[in-house]
Amino acid sequence: MYLCHLPTNTWSSSSFTACRLPSPSHLNSQLVSKGSEPSTCFLLLIHCPLVDAHQPKFEAVLSEVDILLNDLTFTISNLSSWMQPESASTNLATKLDDCFIRREPLGVVLIIGSWNYPLQLLLLPMVGAIAAGNCVILKPSEVSATTGSLVAELVPKYLSQECYAVIRGGAEETQELLKNRFDHIFFTGSKGVARSILQAASLHFTPVTLELGGKSPCVVYGPVNMTAAARRLVWAKFFNAGQSCVAPDYILCTSSTRDLLLPALKEALWEFYGEDPRTCPDLCRIVSPQHWTRLRALLEKTRGRIVIGGESDQEDKYMAPTVVVDVSEDDALMAEEILGPILPILSVESVEEAIALINRGQKPLALYVFSEESSVVKTVLEKTSSGGFCSNDGIVHMTLPSLPFGGVGASGWGSYHGRWGFETFSHRRACMLRGWALERFNTLRYPPYSDGKLGWLRWTTSAHSFLLVDVLFVLGNIS
Repeated sequence: MYLCHLPTNTWSSSSFTACRLPSPSHLNSQLVSKGSEPSTCFLLLIHCPLVDAHQPKFEAVLSEVDILLNDLTFTISNLSSWMQPESASTNLATKLDDCFIRREPLGVVLIIGSWNYPLQLLLLPMVGAIAAGNCVILKPSEVSATTGSLVAELVPKYLSQECYAVIRGGAEETQELLKNRFDHIFFTGSKGVARSILQAASLHFTPVTLELGGKSPCVVYGPVNMTAAARRLVWAKFFNAGQSCVAPDYILCTSSTRDLLLPALKEALWEFYGEDPRTCPDLCRIVSPQHWTRLRALLEKTRGRIVIGGESDQEDKYMAPTVVVDVSEDDALMAEEILGPILPILSVESVEEAIALINRGQKPLALYVFSEESSVVKTVLEKTSSGGFCSNDGIVHMTLPSLPFGGVGASGWGSYHGRWGFETFSHRRACMLRGWALERFNTLRYPPYSDGKLGWLRWTTSAHSFLLVDVLFVLGNIS
């Protein structure tokens, strides 16, 4: 196990204590680059995705840097209000008490990142964790080695080594790390790894946030601007070569809609990536040989018909943007989240059939609907469940820091981004500050008991609105 900038190779969560940051300015000092090197840091950050997955600079800036900076700016701007005690409503028996909810840090949290967006999925939850006043241990994905090395170098350089550390390594090191007790574990990745994390966390009763993904469907139904829909679909699906947990995983549409959509998809792909996508600098590569092999196997197993793309090169880890039609619900492409540049299209006869197919599966991380009919959008929204929902576009809903990002059911537990990250890493402590006045009220709950006392006590503790005159009325009637 490689432990960045700690005195020994052994580590324990007891080495850290929660460090509530006193103000947004303190958060700013911890998270915004200090010194005279912000431009150098920016160049280093966008260089890593280029090395790890040949991701275009344009995509790297948007998905790894800007989304992080936007969330950071949003958090710093709003942290003062988030940290304020939240007043709680009272009943007649507590009318004169000061009742509020106080946000406090959980303690030491572990954040385990993923390979597909190795900076964003590691550092963005860290913003919420630091805002809430926690110490943080970061575990970058070993698949994205260049990014992991940079994080291990920059974190101790710009953040307090008393509160923040980076641990690198693979599955074996992660298992050793999980033997320690944490106050919260935040994991982004596969369901298989999530099960082992849950098992390890259960030994210490550690709460866990899981960002797992799943098969995010896209319903295309009714009148649709096919040109605009195809361009938005192609961008959302093949951004980062489809290696996005919120990418449209498959399309549900009628046969007639499919026949109109396919030419528009071909045109959009040609417009974006040219005649030979392999030579296009704007198309990412698959992150590793193992992931390329998995995707290639899916194409070989499918009973569907490849109508666009299908070409690949193992040595270059290249896979062309691919569209497959005549795909059935039990096809190999529908067995698991694709996480690659393969787009199956399933034919349905109605929007109700599409909804039924979606609801037969696990609840997805995202659900998309393309339609000019608001009734179609509303029907799908109301009759399905998913982590997020977006109509007539893809992915963009997760870029807004004012919206929570997270799954539901098998696609994840918990959420983050903006306020939601702060809440995830905060303990909401219920507080009641009482004085010594109105002791006569308390005689209602003291022995000896009576039906009369019980009646008065139930009334004073009920969830009705009361005025000070009611307090005086009760006091006047307590014998």
